[in-house]
Amino acid sequence: MSKGYLKQIHPVLPVKSVTKAIDFYIEKLGFKLAFTDTTSDNGYAGVSRDGIEIHLQWHDEKEWVEGLDRPMLRIYVENITKLYEEYKTKDVFHERTALKEMIWGTKEFAFYDLCGNGLTFYRDL
Repeated sequence: MSKGYLKQIHPVLPVKSVTKAIDFYIEKLGFKLAFTDTTSDNGYAGVSRDGIEIHLQWHDEKEWVEGLDRPMLRIYVENITKLYEEYKTKDVFHERTALKEMIWGTKEFAFYDLCGNGLTFYRDL
């Protein structure tokens, strides 16, 4: 008897505006629209780039609590220096974003999307 096999994951990120989030991921981060169920700000959509797909789900303004931790994604990357250089020109970094080698054996950089969801891009050293 074979056991279950985990093949992919499609994280769902909360967003305040699906259309603005789609634009951010496409225009700034080089993703493509995988699907959408709406052309308005509320709804559900997916964006993809290379081998990953991220889903974006509208959440009502009253669900957003100031100071509440947002989701953080860790995305494994090949050619991380090239991706860092690409994103450096897209005005998405915050003042502390840097490509650095970490003591736990990775090279990585991180920033937040429009809604404060954390994106860390990394590779093993």
